[in-house]
Amino acid sequence: MTVEPLRVLVADDHPMFRDGIQALLASSPDGELAGEATTGEEAVALTAELQPDLVLMDVQMPGMGGIEATRRIVSESPHVRVLVVTMFEDDATVFQAMRAGARGYVLKGANYQEMLRAIQAVGGGEAIFSPKVAARLADYFENVRPSAPPQVFPKLSDREREILDLIAQGLKNPEIADRLYLSPKTVRNYVSNILTKLQVADRAQAIVRAREAGLG
Repeated sequence: MTVEPLRVLVADDHPMFRDGIQALLASSPDGELAGEATTGEEAVALTAELQPDLVLMDVQMPGMGGIEATRRIVSESPHVRVLVVTMFEDDATVFQAMRAGARGYVLKGANYQEMLRAIQAVGGGEAIFSPKVAARLADYFENVRPSAPPQVFPKLSDREREILDLIAQGLKNPEIADRLYLSPKTVRNYVSNILTKLQVADRAQAIVRAREAGLG
């Protein structure tokens, strides 16, 4: 079974880059040049007209930029995949391209083999990023992991918080002592400290505060 080559539209205002991609596609049985655009507007119009499989999109071009062109292409022709090829590797540009619907992001410093691999991967439905961009994405998501929720009743020690949770469950001091293998006197001391730190008058008020905070 013969696999048809990917039809690629190149959108870039630098003739040397377009010529390089044209030569790359000509040397590979996996891709062919469908057309060339030098502005974002041309990229959108030619995509609508030619319906390529893939658009190689530069970010910075005269007139409409590559990000907005990507957004319009994905909106109007969602089956057309966009691979951003640019010199910019800052977080803002990378994430703008992703939000616009780009399937990949490759730096112009990539060699021909890397570029051809990216074209084949995105054309085949994968998402791909150059090693430098992938590393930046990994760092970004590592740094934006949600922080741990604030600790309930930070003035309480871990043991006091544990005992308050049992109080909120309705356990009496002897039951808490048995559960935690503590003496009844030790539990009474802990409870006294808890009431003082919570600034409540009695056990009932402590239970209310604890349950409001999700304990028990």
